[in-house]
Amino acid sequence: MNLPMGEIAMFAAALAAAGVVAGILAGLFGIGGGAILVPVFYQVFGLVGVDEAVRMHLSVGTSLAIIVPTSLRSFRSHYLRGAVDMDLLRSFVIAVPVGVVLATLVAAHVSSGGLRAIFAVIALLVGVRLLLNRETWRLGADIPGNPARSLVGTLIGFLSTLMGIGGGVMNNTFMTLFNRPMHQAVATSSGVGVLISIPGLFGYVWAGWGEALLPIASTGYVNWIAVLLIIPITLLVAPLGVRIAHALDKRKLETAFGLFMIIVAARFGWSLL
Repeated sequence: MNLPMGEIAMFAAALAAAGVVAGILAGLFGIGGGAILVPVFYQVFGLVGVDEAVRMHLSVGTSLAIIVPTSLRSFRSHYLRGAVDMDLLRSFVIAVPVGVVLATLVAAHVSSGGLRAIFAVIALLVGVRLLLNRETWRLGADIPGNPARSLVGTLIGFLSTLMGIGGGVMNNTFMTLFNRPMHQAVATSSGVGVLISIPGLFGYVWAGWGEALLPIASTGYVNWIAVLLIIPITLLVAPLGVRIAHALDKRKLETAFGLFMIIVAARFGWSLL
């Protein structure tokens, strides 16, 4: 897809606006932003005429590319504070990337509608879980060992890569259900984001290599105009969302994000009709 300069400028402006929205919401809800970025990208790419056949794949792949530097920065910060469960993370070093590879193989062959359906189902489950969440919910006193742990890591990598997210929502749920404090879960999830986003980036480049319907400045299912615009913008405006978050009740934030995920699920579900 070759756009004239005027349309390229409109494309860039729309993505910049998406970065502002995603940065504020990511800061507000305390997540990496993938769950925000994918539906925003899907809408923006549609507005500028990206073909429906590749729009969802491009949204997911571009989101994963953006998560790479943010997850690396976040992991380093948490690691220096000694907050990361390195034993759990080491046990995920093979399992999570295996899930990522499996997901990119699926993404290379699944239709746009199939990818939207997957996102909608997982977003709905996450939204319901957040709405019904109770801090007293526990599945065990501590995180299980292998093979259960590796299976969970593979599943986190697989589902997160299909959704274009860094795995924070899923890993936080896993760790807190097994009696780990939330701050440790969040810190460890930053490392999980590294294990997902880096192989996921290369996987989506491979999956979309040579696709004729992609917009300008795309390598496979990654659009570099979006990547270069979104990263600095989200880093700049995310603190505003953080300040808003600190002024609000935590449970209200969980409820708000749960409702947001259900709305996103409904939006993608409606697009399949």
